[in-house]
Parts: sequence; structure tokens; C-alpha cells
Amino acid sequence: MKKVLLLTALCIGTMTFAQKAQRVGYIDMEYILENIPEYTASQTKLNAKAASWELALQKQQSSIDALKLDLANEKILLTNDLIIERQEDIEIKEVELSKLRMAYFGSNGDLFSMRKQLVKPIQDQVYNSIQDIAKKRQYDFIFDKSSDLIMLYSNKKYDISELVLKSIVRTQKVVDAKEKRSKGTKKASAALTEKNAERNAKRASLKKKIEEQRAAKLKKRADLKAAIEAKRKKRLEEIEAAKKAKEKKSDDKQ
Repeated sequence: MKKVLLLTALCIGTMTFAQKAQRVGYIDMEYILENIPEYTASQTKLNAKAASWELALQKQQSSIDALKLDLANEKILLTNDLIIERQEDIEIKEVELSKLRMAYFGSNGDLFSMRKQLVKPIQDQVYNSIQDIAKKRQYDFIFDKSSDLIMLYSNKKYDISELVLKSIVRTQKVVDAKEKRSKGTKKASAALTEKNAERNAKRASLKKKIEEQRAAKLKKRADLKAAIEAKRKKRLEEIEAAKKAKEKKSDDKQ
């Protein structure tokens, strides 16, 4: 009985679909974006900036690793106080590095802000163009071939990617959108510059504080060394004085 009901439902669905043919198309989002010069230029900027930040982080990490290695090699020659001081220096640098990494690559970091500023307007432009084409040509569905959607077969005649590209390049609407985007980009750039200035000021303040702490610790370390050296010198003088006194006493007896 269940099989009969299922077959009946399938037949009814097929008849309904036949009465009203669905207009379907698809696009290749990756292909479209790769053929928009503004998008490729933005991606190049993002990749270059991310690479420069990653290189800066790697240099700081290498510096920290070198400090750890030096401490491990010299540990046997250092006092407990000096060991603790150097360990604290390393920990401060590690915290600073972690904060800098989050500032660059965190969920609300510089890379996220830069991507939002450069790439999102272009993606919005593509989506708007697809919406316009779908309405004008009365498409019921438009799929993205480059998405997670599995397309086992696709007929090239249903691919409207080139149509989307032409719409973006040739229509006056896109020209107006570019002008608006240019104005918006300038405002966003000014806001981003101001935000970056604030970030840089905070980083400079943090760096200054760390340097002051380090200078204070170095002074404390130097004072400790000087005190130890003075104590050692005084002890040597006492030993020498005692030796001379003993020699004098011996001479007096003779």
C-alpha cells in the first residue's frame, strides 16, 4: 500500500512539474571573481599583507627561540635570580607576540578588516548582478557550480557566468556602483587609518612599557652583579689584610 501511495505521489509531482517547466541556470563563482580585475588585485594585496605580517611574526618567534637557547646554555653559570629575570623577559616577549598575532589574524583583526574593505563590495556587486539577471530572464533557480553543491552533470548552455561578467562590466549601474564604492572605500580607508593609528598608539604604549620593565630589570641585574663584585672585592681585601697582619706578627716575634 505504501509503495502504491509513493508511486502515485511521484506521478502527480512529475505531472505538476511538466505543466510548469522550471527555468534553471548556474554560475561558476570562482571563474567570475577570477575575471574581475578589482577582485584579483584585492586578493593580491591581501596575500602580500598577510605574508609580510607572517614574516614579522616568524622573526619575533626566532628571536624568542634564540633567547630560550641562550638561557638553556648559560643556565648552569647563572644565579637563580638571573635565571628568573631572563625567564620573565622571555614570557613577556611571548605574550607580546601572541597579542600581535591576534591583532593581525584574529577574528576582528587587521586582515579581517582589510578583506571586508576590499573584497566584500565586489562580492555584493556579483550577487546583485545575478539577482537582476534572474528577475529579467525569469530564472526559478540559479546554482553555484563552485560551491559545496554536487553537480554530477551540467550542460554548458545553462551556464550564465559570462552573462554575469558582461552585466558587471557593461551596464551603467555597475559604473554608478563603482563610483559609490570608491567614495565608500575612501571613507572606509580613513576610518581604517584612524583605527590603525589607535592600534599603533596602543602597541607603541605597550612596547614602551615593556622596554621600561626590561630596562628596570637590567638595572636591577646590573646592581646585583655590582653588589656581588663589591662583596667579593671586599672579601679579598680582608683576606689580604689578614695575611699581611699575620706576616707582620710573625716578623715581630722574630
